[in-house]
Amino acid sequence: MTKPYDVQINKSGNIVATAESDMPLPIEADGTIRVSFADKEVIFTSEELSLENAYILRPQSGEHISRAKVTTFLGNYNYVVVISPDSMASFIDFASQFVWVEAAGGVVASDEGSVVMIRRNERWDLPKGHREVGESFAECAAREAEEETGAKVASVDRLLCVTLHCYNLYGKWEMKYTAWYAMRAIASYLTPQREEGIIQAEWIAPSCVEEKIKTSFPTIKKVFASFYE
Repeated sequence: MTKPYDVQINKSGNIVATAESDMPLPIEADGTIRVSFADKEVIFTSEELSLENAYILRPQSGEHISRAKVTTFLGNYNYVVVISPDSMASFIDFASQFVWVEAAGGVVASDEGSVVMIRRNERWDLPKGHREVGESFAECAAREAEEETGAKVASVDRLLCVTLHCYNLYGKWEMKYTAWYAMRAIASYLTPQREEGIIQAEWIAPSCVEEKIKTSFPTIKKVFASFYE
């Protein structure tokens, strides 16, 4: 059983959730926050950015940032950039228009260096899923990896990164916060969870990862960039 969480964001830019406190938001060094919509992004920043095919919004102090307006712009642009002196306030205003959902997943690696990847909806992806009530993000990452691939997770190691992405599910807009971890497992036979739409679960050699993720969502590319740092 999963549920949306009532979330507050503290002055440090960390989320405060029901089962686990002070998880970081994906805030870059200059304060920028990126929110994915499939292959597109909404970017909250106080800095001028130079991006191709981007729509720029400059809200006045206290001006509401309409979800409907932003998603309409994303139909024609790859980026919507919201530039304001207080990018956190702009983000919080925008996020308040979504149901907040929490999830975890990550990169499961063997001692030999191979990693587990899944194929779903014609893209190579990583195992992840919704966090259950009372479950830590790390526990969720291990459980979802095992359920979706059959891998036997021996340990959950470092937090790689966190991401935000939004989607419309049966007429309800959700913003999913996902914590991504590095995990270890013994290389073994994998079984894709087909009832979740996963058609393949495979051990991928490090030399093949770059080719596999060419058509993956930007969030997956970000996770692997953090994993191989």
